[in-house]
Amino acid sequence: MILKLYKLLFNRNTFLIFAILIGLSFNDLAIVLKDYNIYILALVMTFSTSGISTSGLLPVSKSLKIMGTAVLLGYFIFSSVLLLLSWVLVKNEYLFYGLVVIAASPPGVAVIPFTHYLRGNMNYTMIGTLGAYLASIIIAPIIITVFSGSNLLQPMQIIVVMIKIIIIPFLLSRVLRQKSIYKAVEKFKGKIVDLGFALIIYTAVGLNREVFFSNFEVLATISLIFFISMFVLGYLYNRMAIYLKIPYSNRVSQNLLLTVKSSGFTASVSLALFGKEAAVPSAIMAVLVLVYLIYLSIRSKITYVDNTK
Repeated sequence: MILKLYKLLFNRNTFLIFAILIGLSFNDLAIVLKDYNIYILALVMTFSTSGISTSGLLPVSKSLKIMGTAVLLGYFIFSSVLLLLSWVLVKNEYLFYGLVVIAASPPGVAVIPFTHYLRGNMNYTMIGTLGAYLASIIIAPIIITVFSGSNLLQPMQIIVVMIKIIIIPFLLSRVLRQKSIYKAVEKFKGKIVDLGFALIIYTAVGLNREVFFSNFEVLATISLIFFISMFVLGYLYNRMAIYLKIPYSNRVSQNLLLTVKSSGFTASVSLALFGKEAAVPSAIMAVLVLVYLIYLSIRSKITYVDNTK
């Protein structure tokens, strides 16, 4: 009983739920944390990517194909749907910029543990995630600059942010993979990642808590955009993947790479580039992503039938 209670309290979903609830209730600390979000994300990324083995990228031809699929799913399909819906439905420019940052972001690192939980292909997800993050160094600045307007920021600002939260953390993660320390890192990296994302989500929700209580129109509009981009798009892709006889484990990985963006990444980048209001979509997305992952967990227990091996 005590062990079950411990697992419940220190579960990733529990961390995020508490972060959202506390952000909705008390936001004093969020005001302080907003200036440190980018560094918290860098720390999270360092520990998250430590699970990616350089040797696991071989053979290169296979890895490049997986990376290309991840970029196609996350950027060309998801981002196109999100940007189209945002352009049609959102009139506030800073809310739109926040959605542009989401369209420009790589997958959330939550796709890796959830691939394991949903019995997906872990190697596929790790390689795809790495490919999407590497591609984001080029793609993200282009998307943000084109859709936000070059008068608001210089491309170099975006590149500097990407270096801070992708390139440097990935290089540091290679140090964490050294045999002498990797076993120790494995023991506590999960909690560091969970706590880091909880702090980032708390900040995004806390800074924009009034949206959840007083601006129902914004809440409803952005929630609708994410419902279509995640739930509807994910369902349609899954049906198509079944028709194409893609194995269940790969379907899980591809579905997550398609529909789950990094709310921590988008909240930090939105705050850094455009300010508080642009982080509103990230705060709402954090809630919707959590609901979506719980939905996938329930669905996988009911419908796990793999006839495509």
